[in-house]
Amino acid sequence: MSNDDKVTSGNFTFNKTSIEGVVIVDVKSYPDERGYFMETYKASDFAHGGITTDFVQDNQSASTKGVLRGLHFQINHPQAKLVRVTRGCVFDVAVDLRKGSPTFGQWEGVVLSEENKRQFFVPRGFAHGFLVLSDYAEFCYKCDDVYHPGDEGGLAFDDPEIGIEWPPLEGHATFDPSLLVLSEKDKHHPCLAGLRSQSE
Repeated sequence: MSNDDKVTSGNFTFNKTSIEGVVIVDVKSYPDERGYFMETYKASDFAHGGITTDFVQDNQSASTKGVLRGLHFQINHPQAKLVRVTRGCVFDVAVDLRKGSPTFGQWEGVVLSEENKRQFFVPRGFAHGFLVLSDYAEFCYKCDDVYHPGDEGGLAFDDPEIGIEWPPLEGHATFDPSLLVLSEKDKHHPCLAGLRSQSE
């Protein structure tokens, strides 16, 4: 990654990815003998980093090792999300579903943990999900639209056309799908080809 792909403003460094609009945010923290302090969001600094999203809702979830949530999106009310982990460690993924995008169907993934304090910005028009790698994880995210029941869409986490390279869980040498904990809904999402046929 070149310096042209990074913007630093205040306590944040915004790292562009291979997919336009998807940004990995490194956050500076200030540790001392008591613990640490850090800013997690500042509108003016994020604007300098190219993120001018107006967030309207904050969410938080807790999950145990092997839980895979996703890949989710809202169909008629898409959400941009700024996500981070406050406890534990997850592998977070965004898949480009924007019609006409040159990177349609491509994915970007990043490890988010309480240690690295990284954040991940996922624009509107993406499917999003994460896999919990640690024994336990708390996951926080800001959204630029509220949740609309009945507007949920999903994409199969193991679609070979997309080819997400999920990492192994802590304590395991390789990724093993049999160890995953999935909701019934997440077990039955269509592949990208199925989404294409639904929209035709």
